[in-house]
Amino acid sequence: MRAVHRWIGLLTVVVFLISGQFLRHHHPPIDTLSDSARLMLRSRHIYILSSGLVNLMLGLYVQRGLGWRGVVQLIGSGLVMVSPALLVLAFVVETPRGFQAEMVWSHLGLYALFGGCMLHLVGAMDGRFAR
Repeated sequence: MRAVHRWIGLLTVVVFLISGQFLRHHHPPIDTLSDSARLMLRSRHIYILSSGLVNLMLGLYVQRGLGWRGVVQLIGSGLVMVSPALLVLAFVVETPRGFQAEMVWSHLGLYALFGGCMLHLVGAMDGRFAR
């Protein structure tokens, strides 16, 4: 599981760098767009980075728990692993439409990232967590 998180994290960070180049060479230039359009592009760009970094860190440090904790962490890992795909989709699909679009992909991606992190937290809680 750690290796999958690492690879997804590395791939997502590369996608983040590519999306940054897209923003740098965007036509019309980003600086000429309205504040709301610029905010939407940059926020989706940063969401990609956050999901990549969470995957990368889980790939470095996660240790699977035993019993029900391991199952909870496994479900959390699944959610964290799917979040980059949803957030890249949000960057590609939602930003050209602007704020008129339903932001389904962003919501799903961010909820998956948040839910996966919280499940990892619950799965890691045992008597040693508070010490």
